[in-house]
Amino acid sequence: MSQPFPPLPYLSGNFAPILMECDAHDLPVTGELPRALHGTLYRNGPNPQFAPRDPYYHWFIGDGMVHAFHIEDGCVRYRNRWVRTNKFNRERAAGRALFGSWGNPATTDPSVAGEESGVANTNIVWHAGRLLALEEADLPVELDAGDLATRGDCTYGGKLSGPMTAHPKIDPVTGELVFFAYSADGPFTEGLRYGVVDGDGRLTRLAHFDAPFSSMIHDFMVTPRHVLFPVLPLTGSMARAMRGEPAYAWEPQLGAHIGIMPRHGDTAQIRWFRGEACYVFHVMNAWEEGNRILADVMQYDEPPVFNPNAGGPGSRARLCRWTFDLDAGTDAFQSTWLDDMPGEFPRIDDRFATLPYRHGYFASRQHEGSLPGTYDTLVHLDAATGQRTLHALPEGDAISEPVFVPRKPDSAEGDGWLLATVFRGGEQRSDLVVYEAGDISRGPVAAAQLSHRVPFGFHGNWRPAQ
Repeated sequence: MSQPFPPLPYLSGNFAPILMECDAHDLPVTGELPRALHGTLYRNGPNPQFAPRDPYYHWFIGDGMVHAFHIEDGCVRYRNRWVRTNKFNRERAAGRALFGSWGNPATTDPSVAGEESGVANTNIVWHAGRLLALEEADLPVELDAGDLATRGDCTYGGKLSGPMTAHPKIDPVTGELVFFAYSADGPFTEGLRYGVVDGDGRLTRLAHFDAPFSSMIHDFMVTPRHVLFPVLPLTGSMARAMRGEPAYAWEPQLGAHIGIMPRHGDTAQIRWFRGEACYVFHVMNAWEEGNRILADVMQYDEPPVFNPNAGGPGSRARLCRWTFDLDAGTDAFQSTWLDDMPGEFPRIDDRFATLPYRHGYFASRQHEGSLPGTYDTLVHLDAATGQRTLHALPEGDAISEPVFVPRKPDSAEGDGWLLATVFRGGEQRSDLVVYEAGDISRGPVAAAQLSHRVPFGFHGNWRPAQ
């Protein structure tokens, strides 16, 4: 018999898992879904199937569950499935949790010592005919795009044997999927890996180098000619984990290190730029202007996780622009705040990834007292005019990361819709909502209603109908 979940913050409310897989053929819809919307929104997030072994639990380590909303002819079908990782299958067979947090050997059952403990819970992308569930410490896991059945680890014909980031970048010009991995030589090591998968799904490049120290590197940046690796002082340590302490900790004295490598060059050409301590989970976009590289990031002065001293404005992310002048003869870079509204989960029209862009979107939190990871306001920033547009949800509701869908493949930038899931706190269930991307202030134009919750998760992406 499995054990009840403990009453911890990240196992309560809409962080709590739903203990079912289900299908809904035709969701009730309020408003009117645009008839031109034809495809599937996939969302991924943590949904642990068993109570954790450790005395504490962190949101980042729950088993991945994918939620799929297929939209066609003004109707919405829904399906959710757990990703059948090795960890999931071994624990399902045992009827209880076997793996410690972050694969910690000190709290892992001896029967699974040394086995893969990936959870595939962070992102889900469609590239070269494959639907990949991703998290940053393990191999991608391929799913069937229709029924969400797990097909197994994606190794690109045996060429990839280690982790891939949860945030690969798909170049809209070349079709390449560009990725990296940290702790590439084992948990909490300094090794970094860089890789490229071409538009036909062939792994064409793998390179390896060492970072200045072991860091949690959740996201990175890609431009047409460069790749940027942010090594920030949220450090990993096996020694801490073995002492029963958090494996990751904030060590601001190490400062910020940004490695810039020519995209088609060699790791020996990496230049390291230095800055004051800060942390970034997510990147809005990066691009080039001559020999300058610009990157818009959601920057924290100090991270709100793995940092018991965090608090106040510095532990909330704001949109910041990093500017690197490759001809300046210095290892310093410039940081400029672009907006003072706190937020997370930045997204753009992905047709402009790696290129100059105008429209950015993110989730923000205006109600104080909410847990980190919950957001109640959708934000649109127009970089050309500086105009900020908002839509605030009713108190008690919470919105996910917004995903942009173009009206047509050749529509102008920003001409389309934003899709997100919304937790309805008063009803303890969730909706899929659709906004006109250029007019979010009037609220969703349509909402497809679920009868259950979609637990707070991380990232999603749109796959247009084939």
